[in-house]
Amino acid sequence: MFILTNRELFYFPCVRYNVGKGKVCLPAERTVILMKKLIAIFLSIVLILAATAALADTKITVNGTGEVRVSADTAVISLGVNARDKDVLKAQQKVNETIAAIRAALIDAGVKEENINTDFINIYAIYDYKEDQEQIVAYNANSTLAIKVTDMESVGSIIDVCFAAGANTLNGINFSASDTTDAETEAMKKAVASAKTKAEVLAEAAGLKIKGIEVISEGGVYSYTNTVGNMYDRGFGVEEDVVTEGETVVQSAKLVVSASVSITFEAE
Repeated sequence: MFILTNRELFYFPCVRYNVGKGKVCLPAERTVILMKKLIAIFLSIVLILAATAALADTKITVNGTGEVRVSADTAVISLGVNARDKDVLKAQQKVNETIAAIRAALIDAGVKEENINTDFINIYAIYDYKEDQEQIVAYNANSTLAIKVTDMESVGSIIDVCFAAGANTLNGINFSASDTTDAETEAMKKAVASAKTKAEVLAEAAGLKIKGIEVISEGGVYSYTNTVGNMYDRGFGVEEDVVTEGETVVQSAKLVVSASVSITFEAE
């Protein structure tokens, strides 16, 4: 700032300020320049503060999954009888008689009656088309049982008992575990750990650090097993000295308990 006399002020237009007993003024041009500099400095500070705030509010959202394998302790065998006859009642009778024989054989083998349930019943006509005419040539009857087994070593022998009693269809085996609580807890822990690892990798790559969690949500916990391809008959994938003639071997499946989470981390 400059203190100028009235004569100097006459020749140099200025913006006057009263300071104490004297007058302080700045030439108009210098005032404009100073104001522009102040505005520039102010905007720079605003931008720096905004950038700092943006970095402070950085969010990293990732998904994590965790899996734990458990041994199955329950198997549900789906098998039954399929019969065909020109008479619908005879087709149905053949099925009913065989299903009754299977039930009796299972009970004799030690399977509880409450673990033997009807799963599916179906009867349909078989048509033949000759000279553009539809004719029924036979009827197909089918009945399926769902057999619950808790002794995993006896699954194959139970199947053999059924086929010896007249069963001629096998739809598959569903394995499950009666209690997966501990496995689900462990799977969720692994899912969270997986998400945290991903977030730390992303933060490090971006030059940031994880400082906390803003939001965490569970994606779900479920269990599944592979389709039973682990059932063999003599000569198919099993050494001959392992099984006896005609014995069915079933390898109990491992269940996969899977959990997923989504976590939003705060980074700085």
